Amino acid sequence: MKKTNNEKVQASQNFILKISNLHKRYNAGKSNEVHALRGVDLTVGKGDMMAIMGSSGCGKTTLLNMIGNLDRRSSGEIIIDGVDTSTLSERQQTAFRRDKIGFIFQLFNLFPFLTAVENVETPLLLRGINSGLAREQAKMMLRELGMGDRLYHLPMELSGGQQQRVAVARALINQPAIILGDEPTGDLDSATSSDVMDLFRRINRINKQTLILVTHNRWIAEKCDYIVHMTDGKISGIENNPLIREEQKR
Repeated sequence: MKKTNNEKVQASQNFILKISNLHKRYNAGKSNEVHALRGVDLTVGKGDMMAIMGSSGCGKTTLLNMIGNLDRRSSGEIIIDGVDTSTLSERQQTAFRRDKIGFIFQLFNLFPFLTAVENVETPLLLRGINSGLAREQAKMMLRELGMGDRLYHLPMELSGGQQQRVAVARALINQPAIILGDEPTGDLDSATSSDVMDLFRRINRINKQTLILVTHNRWIAEKCDYIVHMTDGKISGIENNPLIREEQKR
C-alpha cells in the first residue's frame, strides 16, 4: 500500500533530513539535458556532521542546493525536520529557508558595507525581531565565537578566518535545524581551516545542530562523522569515521 505524505513525514521524525528518489535535470540547449541528480536516497540523523565528496560535476553542490531549497527539484522527496518541503508555497519556502537552514559559503557572502555585528543581526531583523534585541543576540553570538573585539569592523578589515567566523555566526543566529556549508574552508589556509573545522565540531557537539559540508578536501571530510561519496549524480558510497564516533562516546 502506498504511504500518504503524512505517514512518510511521521516515519522520518527520528531524522533531520530524508531524501527519496531525488532527481534534478537541467536543460542545456536544444535537445540537450543534463541529469545532475539521478535518484538520490539519503537519510541524515539529528545532530550528525556529514561531508559530501566527489569529483567536479558529480552533483554534490546541486544536492546541497536542493536541500537548502535554493533550486527546484525535478522529482523526488525532501523532508526536513518533519516537513515535506514540496508542500510549501513560495512564501512558505522562503520563511522555512530563513528559519530552518543556515548557509555558510566559501566566499563568506558577507555584506561589505555592514559591520560584523550588523551582518549577523540581519537574519533576525528580517524575522521582525526588535532591533535592540537583535543587536544584543548578534553581539553574544560573535563573542561566543571569539569575535568580541571585532564587532564593529567591516569585512575588509577582517582576516579570512575572522570573516568566516562572522559567516558562521550569521548562519547560527536563527538556531537553524541544519547548517549547510559549500566548501566553507576552500579559500582559507591550512591553519585557519583547522580552526574553522574545530569550531564546526564544537558547534555540532554543544548545540546538537546538524552540519552538512561539501568539500573536495579529504582532511576536512575526515573531521566529520561520515562521508557521502557521489559519482555521476548518484551516491556511490557512505564511509563511516570510527575515530570520530569513538571520540563522541568519551
